[in-house]
Amino acid sequence: MARLTAAVSTGRHLMGTDIYVKHESRWVAASGRLLGSVMLAVLAGGAVAQQPEQSSAAGLDLPANLEIFGKLDPNVRKPTAIVNEHVITGTDVDQRVALILAANNTTKLPQAELDRLKLQVLRQLIDETLQIQEAKTADITITRDELQQSYDRIAQNFNRTPAQMAGFLRDAGSSERSLKRQIEGELAWQRYLRRKVEPSVNIGEAEVKAILDRLEAAKGTEEYNLREIYLSANDATAPQVLARAKQIIAEIQKAQQPFGFFARQYSEASTRGVDGDLGWVRAAQLPTELAASVQQMQPGQVAGPIPIPGGFSIIALADKRQVLTADPRDARLSLKQLTLKFPPGLAEAQAAAKAAAFGKALSAIQGCGTVAKVAATIGAEVVDNDAIRVRDLPPQLAEIMLQLQVGQATPPFGSREDGVRALVLCGRDDPKGGQLPSSEQVENQLQQQRVNLRSQQKLRDLRRDAVVEYR
Repeated sequence: MARLTAAVSTGRHLMGTDIYVKHESRWVAASGRLLGSVMLAVLAGGAVAQQPEQSSAAGLDLPANLEIFGKLDPNVRKPTAIVNEHVITGTDVDQRVALILAANNTTKLPQAELDRLKLQVLRQLIDETLQIQEAKTADITITRDELQQSYDRIAQNFNRTPAQMAGFLRDAGSSERSLKRQIEGELAWQRYLRRKVEPSVNIGEAEVKAILDRLEAAKGTEEYNLREIYLSANDATAPQVLARAKQIIAEIQKAQQPFGFFARQYSEASTRGVDGDLGWVRAAQLPTELAASVQQMQPGQVAGPIPIPGGFSIIALADKRQVLTADPRDARLSLKQLTLKFPPGLAEAQAAAKAAAFGKALSAIQGCGTVAKVAATIGAEVVDNDAIRVRDLPPQLAEIMLQLQVGQATPPFGSREDGVRALVLCGRDDPKGGQLPSSEQVENQLQQQRVNLRSQQKLRDLRRDAVVEYR
């Protein structure tokens, strides 16, 4: 089925009842399988939104006036390491960095940001190695056939053959081997968790009932889908950190990279691993300073730097809704899209004239049955699209679509480079009222949450026991 060629944002895939469960995957999840890290947030009264982790020296026996002996900078790491006798080379780091840049449609970063990214990738590769090694201790090995099948599915999702995908990776400075190594780490760790962790996680009936009761009590309450960047600061560093936060916001506002890109690079919160995603939270679950800002924001806006205890926050509001309440933006639309392309090099006056003629032709549309005839008179293309959610449209178009009646068209939109377009509403299936999830759904989702927490604990233990030699 043809897709809207307008700039339609890609919504996250929410499993089951998305009121309180969210799955986040790295870009290789394009294979259609869960290959990335998973985070589940239970948005009931007893579940607390993740807060920025603040560094603390409590529990450490540190002298009041310490002196540093030597010139070692612990933040400087050469991109080569040996992890329990497994060698991670500089080439491994460079190819994984290239993989990330290609996934973000980025070809070049400032040197300082590139250095930070390399350190982050090195840490990820170390974790990945530890996960694969631990899985092997449980007799879990991902076969070549399994790796190839996952790789082929990723290539298919990128509309490429496996050979074309390999060429794409080489051109980006990465490799088929680097992608397969990441796939191996993801699959091995997920399989390890299913075998060693999931069987030991038990959920009680009382817990499930308590969550259902809290969801029912929260019905109609507004909640927000937030992303954050947290920067720690104290009295001495606050001016410098504030200036850096303002620079980050200035870069975000250029819209050259998604918010998650900056969260991964700069945030000091635990959510940096999932693009700064806090999930769906209510204002009462947030610090007072953040709650006050969020309640004034509209989807797509970025606020900050917001002073909070321990530092500053930058927050982005991806969406908002009401708990267990039908949202008009969840309506699914049947649309026809008209597109009139402009020849290369068309003068501005000529483009304006063509756009005006296009807009005038739209007034002749009398229902979707007349779209093809009207399009033919002006040489426009027509594409049919079904089951498009209102919330997946750009905000400007979404607001217009909510006001249209069946058979009506949007005003023209587009650019001189891409041509002019319009959408005609052919049908709308309104969402049903929100319903409580089943007890089984709640139990499954709680189990996944507990598994993920134990996964983090296990990885911390593996890091603590690992022998890592930097070269």
